[in-house]
Amino acid sequence: MTNNTDKSQLQYATLAGGCFWCIESAFSHVQGISSAISGYMGGHINSPTYEDICTGQSGHAEVVQLVFNAKEITYQEILEIFFTLHNPTQLNRQGNDIGSQYRSAIFYHDDNQQRIAQKKIQEIDTAKIFEQAVVTKVCPTDVFYAGEEYHQNYFNKNPQNQYCRAIVSPKLAKFKQTFISKLK
Repeated sequence: MTNNTDKSQLQYATLAGGCFWCIESAFSHVQGISSAISGYMGGHINSPTYEDICTGQSGHAEVVQLVFNAKEITYQEILEIFFTLHNPTQLNRQGNDIGSQYRSAIFYHDDNQQRIAQKKIQEIDTAKIFEQAVVTKVCPTDVFYAGEEYHQNYFNKNPQNQYCRAIVSPKLAKFKQTFISKLK
């Protein structure tokens, strides 16, 4: 974030779209995003750990919480990117990652975000962009728990990890090609 940023323009967006490494790695390259933090939201236990999340019993989803400058990128644009980074028609999974922790969800921070998210899902379904209907849940923001330090900026720190090479890297390459005008 630059020193010239008007802090009144900073807003939050919290998104769940499968493995948080994929979502975080893409959004960390987007203009107007000052931070992308991997974490957990939407569950019923306090201070969950990654091990808690992996059981599927905590109720939390893997999420990425973004801080963005609304003068540089809109919430609508963030959602457009989000819906290209995962398959929002898969219930409680993304590819081989299976469980409610991998669900597709938008955790809105205010009524305007809720309206924009619901409208975007309706537009996608009406346009039949996917063969099946979008199952992304639109939920009020809950307590955000930042993930463990080793999860932060994971792809950049571990590009040779097998999961990163097979899953994150191809998604990131496609994302960069599609949204070249939005990159930092």
